[in-house]
Amino acid sequence: MSKLLNANKTDMKKLIDTLENYVVKIDTQWISLPVERQKFLTKVFFGGYVLITVIVIVNICISTGQRSNTISINHIDGISKKPIEKGSKHNEIVNSSTKK
Repeated sequence: MSKLLNANKTDMKKLIDTLENYVVKIDTQWISLPVERQKFLTKVFFGGYVLITVIVIVNICISTGQRSNTISINHIDGISKKPIEKGSKHNEIVNSSTKK
């Protein structure tokens, strides 16, 4: 059991190290860009974020505006008409609880 836990810890450390190295690499590339390019890319990323946000808000408004805001409540007719599989754990539990 302890071997398994130690293996998971080393895997997590490897993953964390990989992610940290990736972040440092990306940060170094970002810093190496000229300031004007950084400003331009920041504006492009922010513009994309705003565009996606507006599209989502419009989509929500359109989808909720087309439907009626009523909830239909119907009577439950009974148990599902799916065939019962023999030998499944769920059936054994259901059958044992209904036989009591």
